[in-house]
Amino acid sequence: MGRGNFRSTSIGVRSQLTTLSSIMKAVDPKLHEHLENLDGGEYLFAFRMLMVLFRREFSFVDTMYLWELMWSMEYKPSLFSMLEGYTGASSTNTKDENVLRQCGKFERKNLQAPKKDGQIPLSVFVVASVLEAKNKRLLGEAKGLDDVVKILNEITGSLDEKKACQGALQIHEKYLNTAKAS
Repeated sequence: MGRGNFRSTSIGVRSQLTTLSSIMKAVDPKLHEHLENLDGGEYLFAFRMLMVLFRREFSFVDTMYLWELMWSMEYKPSLFSMLEGYTGASSTNTKDENVLRQCGKFERKNLQAPKKDGQIPLSVFVVASVLEAKNKRLLGEAKGLDDVVKILNEITGSLDEKKACQGALQIHEKYLNTAKAS
């Protein structure tokens, strides 16, 4: 997941930024256009988020949760749904039909994406979720790239990882539906 981010040319992150641009253009064209007008269409302001996988945006514990989730979803994409569905009851039935139907959902949907996109890591959708969470401020207050960076820097350590993941999965769904329609 993150190994490609540390190649000497940082091609892994650049590729993810290009994908992020495509995602934002599809799911929130107004915000994408605003960022492009600020010369932020390459989404370089999100470089740090992808490079260090949100270490500054979330608390330490939330970052560990997010990393574990992202790495686990490479192997068992239904993990987030299962974790969110866990109520703490003493008897959890792992053979539950609903859980089995969800197994592999993210991966199956990701494979249905247009071939040009290939498999998009969850981390890119988490960045999109963070941008969506700050949509109103970015549209209303950002008059230049410095403002975009300032707004994103203000979230340091204050994001909720579960909300970000839920938002990422919603954006993933919306992106795939938009991609199918075009």
